[in-house]
Amino acid sequence: MGVSRPVCGFVAALLAGCAVGPNFQRPAAPQASDYGSAPSQGSTAAAPGTGGQSQQFIAGRDIPAEWWTLFRSDKLSALVEQSLKGNPNMEAAQAALHQAQLLYKAQRASLLPSVQGSFGGTRSQYPTESLTAPTTASSNTYNLFTAQLSLSYMPDVFGGNRRALEASRAQVEATRYQLIATYVTLSSNVVTTAVQEASLRGQIAATERMLALQRQLTETVQKQKGIGTASNIDLLPQEATEAQTAATLAPLQKQLGQTRDALTALLGRLPDQEPAETFRLDELALPTDLPVSLPSKLIEQRPDVRQAEENLHAASAQVGVSVANMLPQFQISADTGSAALTIGKLFSPYTGFWDLGASLSQTLFDAGALIYRHQAADAALDQAGAQYRATVILACQNVADTLRALQSDADALNATATAERAAREAFELANRQYQLGTLTLVALINAEQTYRSAELALVQAQANRYADTAALFQALGGGWWNLPEATFK
Repeated sequence: MGVSRPVCGFVAALLAGCAVGPNFQRPAAPQASDYGSAPSQGSTAAAPGTGGQSQQFIAGRDIPAEWWTLFRSDKLSALVEQSLKGNPNMEAAQAALHQAQLLYKAQRASLLPSVQGSFGGTRSQYPTESLTAPTTASSNTYNLFTAQLSLSYMPDVFGGNRRALEASRAQVEATRYQLIATYVTLSSNVVTTAVQEASLRGQIAATERMLALQRQLTETVQKQKGIGTASNIDLLPQEATEAQTAATLAPLQKQLGQTRDALTALLGRLPDQEPAETFRLDELALPTDLPVSLPSKLIEQRPDVRQAEENLHAASAQVGVSVANMLPQFQISADTGSAALTIGKLFSPYTGFWDLGASLSQTLFDAGALIYRHQAADAALDQAGAQYRATVILACQNVADTLRALQSDADALNATATAERAAREAFELANRQYQLGTLTLVALINAEQTYRSAELALVQAQANRYADTAALFQALGGGWWNLPEATFK
């Protein structure tokens, strides 16, 4: 009958003095060379006006640490810096990293002996009729004072403590990448919120211009009705159109107020401390040279992927801990000190004592608890591996989605700009014909509606390009690796 695997493992570990459990190896990088049919090189379409520049996809280009400066807005850069310093989520993430570092240092103590000092004093009385006096004193009561040092050490024969330390170190790194993810998300949210504000201001301005023209037309029709050249059939549709446009203004103003509240919160402030800076699309430059990292490089850049990898590392180390707990446990202990009947005689000749011992223990029966914990650690490792693969897939999906969005945004802006220009020219022509009396008021109102709707769509299309450009920098990892090393210590 052959020797069982657990016995072989026990003997091998004992002889080699190695750490039991799997040695962690980083998962292989994705072999994909691109993001499928999503554009990873070439350029996008161009369009006239704000945000209409063609954007170039440059494979392998690095990302600057402060990528938001590419929008060329000092106000935006200032708010990003303020948010990174004032947002409490950054402070919480930094505190979590500090906590993890301290717990790692505490875990390192498990590799060294533990030494404790103690001092005790007792007053005792012994029964004179049944026991021999423990001292030479004539009284059956006496004092005993003891001062001693105790040493306890559990040799890490099978590497369980080293695996636990490995898991703790991986947790430190996972917490560090969580801090980095907070940094990247926060800076990206400030940029996208500023772009959203600029978009809403543009939509409100276009709506107000539409409303002003409609009020002017309503007044014109009312005057015409007063002199008998128009009737309620002409006036009522115009009043209805004006009211419908006015009804769209309040929701936009509400969204703008809420966006300003969100921006204030990102800065770590209460609503009454709203920043003085405001944003408009024509004040922002559209970055034209866009980096595209290969999937094999992306997993090095994305903090969520790196965090998932460290979680996998910690789970792997915990398997080793569970194996070591199933093996014999060794302990060395020692005591030295002095005991005397009076404090003044402590450490005097013939009061000293010492002892030295070693022990070995092995769990013989625990109803399978250690085996189940080991199996649970294996299951946790499988879970961490699956979560890592899911995070990698999501990271690549984010980049692919954003690349598609940028290509689509450029095409949409080009089409929307063309439609807006045609609608504007049609409205201007219709207005001249109406002034000459060759076009009805209804036709003029329809031309105006088409133009103002196209103007609103143009603002939204412009904002989409800015927002998705910021999303690409976030999806690629945000350039944190180009910051000074001390930033996330």
